[in-house]
Amino acid sequence: MTASPEAEKDLAAVFRRLKALLKRYENPLKVRVDAEGRYDLWSEKDVVIDGRKRREVFFASLIIRKGYVGFYFMPVYADAGLKELFRPGLLKLLKGKSCFHIKALDAGLEEAVGRALKKGYALYKKRGWV
Repeated sequence: MTASPEAEKDLAAVFRRLKALLKRYENPLKVRVDAEGRYDLWSEKDVVIDGRKRREVFFASLIIRKGYVGFYFMPVYADAGLKELFRPGLLKLLKGKSCFHIKALDAGLEEAVGRALKKGYALYKKRGWV
């Protein structure tokens, strides 16, 4: 994705803007890590997934790496069909199954991440994981 002229390229600023999107889900999701350059959200609820009891379910995280901000989005493991909902600009940044390498952030990409978070949270809620 080619960043638009108004895209934010400073990784700390990209991290802060994405963190603001994730923070919207802090209740009922719980913050496990909130440090400079890293932020993790988990559902801390007793659930059964694929016949196994779990006390927690990882939702999403951010981490500043050299050259990009890693956005880890676990709902895609729960429903691979979520990938179909990703906007092309976000999908191009997907490395592997659930990690996006974000080097610059513009309004369109920020909206796409926000939309993915909303869909992922709705999936967790529907399954009773939150």
